[in-house]
Amino acid sequence: MLYVAMLPIVDQELNARVRPAHLEYINTLFLQGKVTMAGPFTDKRGGMVIYQADSWEEALKLAEADPAVTEGARELELREWGALTLPFQT
Repeated sequence: MLYVAMLPIVDQELNARVRPAHLEYINTLFLQGKVTMAGPFTDKRGGMVIYQADSWEEALKLAEADPAVTEGARELELREWGALTLPFQT
């Protein structure tokens, strides 16, 4: 299942310091097949991570362990995503 983590920045200075650890964490999970896609929003106020997990609990554990979240640089909003295959079926 896919889970989307919305990560708005709440402290720009802290975020800048934590960013290398955040990126390393996301890259590690990507190599493990636990992150499908990730990146910043163009307005520079945060970003999004799409997790591949077997359960809500696993996705929440992964998202909450992100250094940007644990250090308080970003808030976390996690949602299960019902991604559809295109073209949409009507």
